[in-house]
Amino acid sequence: MELKILPFPLTVCRVADVSGVDLSNDFYFIGKTDEELSLVCKTALTPDNTVARDDCWRGFRIQGVLDFSLIGILAKLSAVLAENHIGIFAVSTFNTDYILVKEENFDKALSVLQSNGYTIC
Repeated sequence: MELKILPFPLTVCRVADVSGVDLSNDFYFIGKTDEELSLVCKTALTPDNTVARDDCWRGFRIQGVLDFSLIGILAKLSAVLAENHIGIFAVSTFNTDYILVKEENFDKALSVLQSNGYTIC
């Protein structure tokens, strides 16, 4: 399985509303529940109306389109990282999954995944 590195630092944050989010940006995730409005974005583009934030995340995505019938892809990736004491923040889209790890664990995560048969590009 091929994993593609995202070439920019990320921030996970909570925002008051989406008015400060530039929806023309090429990379962001917005999640809304009855309790919060969350945003994952490039650190350099974190909006001013951020209520809480956690910087220093790096990420990669599973390349290709994952069929909904595929089982355990995210579980296997997260298990490999968990066995090596690397926490994750996962985000899924219709097509694929994204894994974020803290900057200080990024190189170790890539090394561990490569040694477990994943191709990093």
